[in-house]
Amino acid sequence: MKSILITGTRKGLGRGLAEIFLEQGWRVFGCSRKEADWSAERYRHFVCDVSDPVEVREMVKKAEKESGGIYGLVNNAGVASMNALLLTPAQSAKEILEVNTLGSFHLMQEVAKGMCRRKSGRIVNISSVASALDLEGEAIYAASKAAVESLTRVAAREFGSFGVTVNAVGPTVIDSDLVRAVPQEKLTRLKERQAVPRDGTVEDLHNLVDFFLKPESSFISGQVIYLGGIR
Repeated sequence: MKSILITGTRKGLGRGLAEIFLEQGWRVFGCSRKEADWSAERYRHFVCDVSDPVEVREMVKKAEKESGGIYGLVNNAGVASMNALLLTPAQSAKEILEVNTLGSFHLMQEVAKGMCRRKSGRIVNISSVASALDLEGEAIYAASKAAVESLTRVAAREFGSFGVTVNAVGPTVIDSDLVRAVPQEKLTRLKERQAVPRDGTVEDLHNLVDFFLKPESSFISGQVIYLGGIR
């Protein structure tokens, strides 16, 4: 039974992904900064702040021991602040970069150690179309995800010879706490820029994540794919 670690699984897209992988027979490890209000067979939840390297190290150590080796990592945990650059508080900018960028970095660093040692593993980072589209009003959020995409490409080169792939998925509008804070007019304009002008679903996201995780995808690494066919 393969094991996967997904961050940010207390609710939203992370929980949705976790539930689908559980249905497919995976052993799933998840985490959030608070206790989860749900549970399932083959699911283990950790209370972990991904921006804290010590907490991440301890979580990964326990998950590795319990699973015998993590095969997949999905860096999903993220926060956002929908403010114009001039109106973004310094504390908000700091938190976004620490969770979105450094959080992904800490998880990749710790999980990849075991993957590289076993010469097998798949890492999928969750980015956002906000970065590709340079969405106004989301300067720090877009920048944090652009940094995640750069980490993805560099890590793909560093881990490739160890049989570990690293890719990223950029979701568009999918119902979640992050999206609910965005004005409907802005969401409509965003969808009009997509090749497929509709809302995304957790199933859409899972489809691409699952593709990157497949053993047959061993020759695909360093890629960033945006849902919806943005243009």
